[in-house]
Amino acid sequence: MAIIDYVARRTDTDPVELEPLYDAIDPDALDALAASDAFTSLEFEYADRTIEVETADGEFHVSFAEVGVTADEQRTTVDTGSSPSL
Repeated sequence: MAIIDYVARRTDTDPVELEPLYDAIDPDALDALAASDAFTSLEFEYADRTIEVETADGEFHVSFAEVGVTADEQRTTVDTGSSPSL
C-alpha cells in the first residue's frame, strides 16, 4: 500500500485510479523481500514510472521517476511504521 499511496501523492492521482500494483509486481513478494535481512534494493516499473525501493539504516527509501528518467532526483523516505514490510 505504501507504494500506491506514494505514487498517488506524487502524481496527484486518486489511488483507486492507479493500475493495480500486482500488474507490475507481486505485492506479497515485495513484502517478503522487504522483510528479508538480505534486501538492499529493487527497481520496477509501475504506473509509467520507475520505482526504486532501497533500504539503509533500517529505513526504506523510495524513489520514482517517469520511465526513462533517473529516479535518483526523486528520492524520499517511506514511513512503514514498526513493520519492515511495505
